[in-house]
Amino acid sequence: MKTGQKKLLIITYYWPPAGGPGVQRWLKFVKYLPDYTIQPIVYIPENPTYPIIDEGLRSEVSDKAIILKNKIFEPYQLAGFLSKKETKKISSGIIPAAKKQSFIEKMMLWVRGNLFIPDARKFWVNPSVQYLKKYIQENNIDTIVTSGPPHSLHLIGLKLKQELGVKWFADFRDPWTTIGYHKALKLSSFADKKHKELEHQVLNSADVIIVTSKTTKTEFQAITNKPIEVITNGYDVENVPKQTLDKKFTLAHIGSFLSDRNPKILWESIQELISENELFKTHFQLKLIGKVSQEILDSISEYKLDSYLNNLGYVSHSEAIKHQKASQILLLIEIDSDETKSIIPGKLFEYMVSERPIIAIGPKDSDFAEIITSTNTGTFFTYNEKEKLKATILNYYNEKEKLKATILNYFHLYQQNDLKVFPVGLQQYSRKSLTERLAKLITHNS
Repeated sequence: MKTGQKKLLIITYYWPPAGGPGVQRWLKFVKYLPDYTIQPIVYIPENPTYPIIDEGLRSEVSDKAIILKNKIFEPYQLAGFLSKKETKKISSGIIPAAKKQSFIEKMMLWVRGNLFIPDARKFWVNPSVQYLKKYIQENNIDTIVTSGPPHSLHLIGLKLKQELGVKWFADFRDPWTTIGYHKALKLSSFADKKHKELEHQVLNSADVIIVTSKTTKTEFQAITNKPIEVITNGYDVENVPKQTLDKKFTLAHIGSFLSDRNPKILWESIQELISENELFKTHFQLKLIGKVSQEILDSISEYKLDSYLNNLGYVSHSEAIKHQKASQILLLIEIDSDETKSIIPGKLFEYMVSERPIIAIGPKDSDFAEIITSTNTGTFFTYNEKEKLKATILNYYNEKEKLKATILNYFHLYQQNDLKVFPVGLQQYSRKSLTERLAKLITHNS
């Protein structure tokens, strides 16, 4: 470690070879923190149960980081003997609609929500506190960061704060009790109350709260008076060469496509365009990259889009970047609920620098809608599902016609070989710029 560098202990669960969005945030912060005279010390589980593996990410770990590992016991390791498929699916966030859940899935969700509070990594808390207390004292560390979910890691920070008085930054990549899947956990009134009590305790004990969206900041301000800073996720400079665009008019969704992210307004729009426009029918392709729930596949089949589907499954992060740059249009879909207005999908920022137009669908007043609009990187639509209220049928029809018009306009530009975007203001979302903000926050509050 260089003289004058500040030591920062980072407590995180997701770390290479973990794949998926959860690993990217702190992998990239750790990459750039040494540039701002901060020595990152990363504490991770030695034997984690990661639902997604991406071996390629190991090469992105900074050689300037100090890595600490400690064994973890996870119930998922035992649950896998009961049903490996359902265990992996639920642990990766793919929760089937309630009416389509098997008995095993219902049981696992109930156990997850009511017995493992705040989550199934709770058994790592006490061993981690004992391990880290000694390390912190022996190495004169005065500042720590905990990253959740899993939010049990914030309980490690809470105990270290209580016992050692360290400066503690609690980083929330997602909200706690308002996250989309929270209601799906079949919580008892006791469990629901316990989650909220722990959330309140963490938010009022950390020295500084870090969140990824303005809406989460507003939600947390109703619970705590502690300082809250918004530092979004972002994009990094990727060593991926410029890709040749797909020959087909591809609409590509990259990342996990969960059951609750089922944009029937999109499927219906595409179905109608196929029936109305012979050229569109000839050139169109729907490309899905990542884990896709069965409910999504069922809807695609229901709208007779199977023959246009290219379902590639999970690919490495580097391969996903190539598909982003090669696809004609990128789809960004978020769950249609008030609870998800605060969610800004991490892939949004990689989408924005891919130089491909984005079609985004989510709840009204979503934080990510504002980002897409302000950066001129795509178009945002709401679900306006017909099933909600008869009074919304006209709104649904109008929104669907706007969506169809946008897709058709993009298709015409594709035919002219002129489909492109002209983004503005992206630099503020670069991983290096965001790390500089984080470094200043840590330095000024330590």
